[in-house]
Amino acid sequence: MGTIDIAIFIVYIIVVLGIGFYFHYKNKDAKDYYTGGNKMGSWHIGLSVVATDVGGGFSIGLGGLGFLMGISGSWMLFTGLLGAWLSAVFLIPKVISEGHLFNLLTFPELLKRKYGARVALLAGIISFIGYLGFTSSQLLAGAKLAVGTFPELSVNKAVLIMGVIAVVYTVFGGIKAVVYTDTFQWAILMLGLILIGIPISYVELGGYEAIVKVLPDGFLSLTSVSWVQLINWAVTIIPIWFIGMTLYQRIYACKDEKTAKKAWFTAGLFEYPVMAFMGVLLGLFARVGAEQGMFLADGFASVTAMDPEIGLPLLLKNILPAGLMGLMLAAYFSAIMSTADSCLLASSGNFITDILGLNSQNNKNIRHSQLATLIIGAVAVLLATLMKNVLELMLMSYAFMVSGLFVPVIGMLYVRKPSGKAALWSMIVGGASTLLLTFLKIDIPFGFDPILPGILLSAFIFYLISKQSRDHGIFTA
Repeated sequence: MGTIDIAIFIVYIIVVLGIGFYFHYKNKDAKDYYTGGNKMGSWHIGLSVVATDVGGGFSIGLGGLGFLMGISGSWMLFTGLLGAWLSAVFLIPKVISEGHLFNLLTFPELLKRKYGARVALLAGIISFIGYLGFTSSQLLAGAKLAVGTFPELSVNKAVLIMGVIAVVYTVFGGIKAVVYTDTFQWAILMLGLILIGIPISYVELGGYEAIVKVLPDGFLSLTSVSWVQLINWAVTIIPIWFIGMTLYQRIYACKDEKTAKKAWFTAGLFEYPVMAFMGVLLGLFARVGAEQGMFLADGFASVTAMDPEIGLPLLLKNILPAGLMGLMLAAYFSAIMSTADSCLLASSGNFITDILGLNSQNNKNIRHSQLATLIIGAVAVLLATLMKNVLELMLMSYAFMVSGLFVPVIGMLYVRKPSGKAALWSMIVGGASTLLLTFLKIDIPFGFDPILPGILLSAFIFYLISKQSRDHGIFTA
């Protein structure tokens, strides 16, 4: 990177940090810090939702899928569209009014009202751990991008740089800083992909004929994906729209139900087809560059010797001229930090509100919240140095939360008198079984992801204990 690229990137970082410091002086208490005082509009929230959900993990991860399987990888984010719209119709109307009425800050606080304190505590712990892992995956995504651009950097040094930037403005600004930086960063990402990354890659690779010539069969087909993979993506990603702490914070932050629904419908369309196809297309272009020998000077003599998630940053490094590289790097860092900040704030909210149980109306708690965010951010940085694959870490975090929390949430929404005991044990069995199957690397029939049996076991336990509780007239934890 040249001097002009570094200067552009530094200006971008200064702007992002400036937004964080600005909102530091606007926050009065923990309610402001975590939900923006329930006064935010649909446009900013909608862009923040999609920026958070797609973010760096899916941006770099989608590039990896495009590198491995072509445009069929776009189906991963189709599940994001479905999840956004389903939650807009079935979830938002049932939770936003209650969130505003009782000044709720977190998702487990809703469970507490339905199931009791023990369920809320366990949900807070599950969500806290899940979002801690998800924050780490975003920092790792940023590190991979940085290493691909700056070969002299190690992954661990890059993780540290990314972590400091993301943690600092989140610690100071809270949800307002997160949402408004998300809007700014998402605009940069879209402009970077549409005006810089895709057109210049297309031209530099030689156009359509040169691209098609070296691509493996099926890379330009939408049907080069198995039905098992589609189900795995669906059961992993769609439920997160019903149990994601980052999403509940934004539902509470919206000023009313209409605003929240509009934000969710907007986010779904940005996920698919907009970001889905742009992400995998750039990954596909990286595969073409590798097949053409573009990365030989970087030490990659063959496609099989490459980490697929490194292909995209290597492509950008090799094709973009001075000035544009800085803009494109800022675009991808925008995607990364827009998710890292949200997940960090979610994990902090779970720790302060659901695990420690501090009162959201105590103004002093904003200092506790900032300290918790700082410490959790430091732990996330440490975890990121221990993992190698962005998509693996991200989907594992998803799976852990979904298998433990999805069934109790559905019960909260649609069971007239849900059993706290049933919710508690379904969370334990669902989350534990998924983690056990994952860590022991037990093969699931047909190649299904461990999250599917985790959810099924969770649902079975919820039903069984709920039936016993109804028979004995017991409905609380």
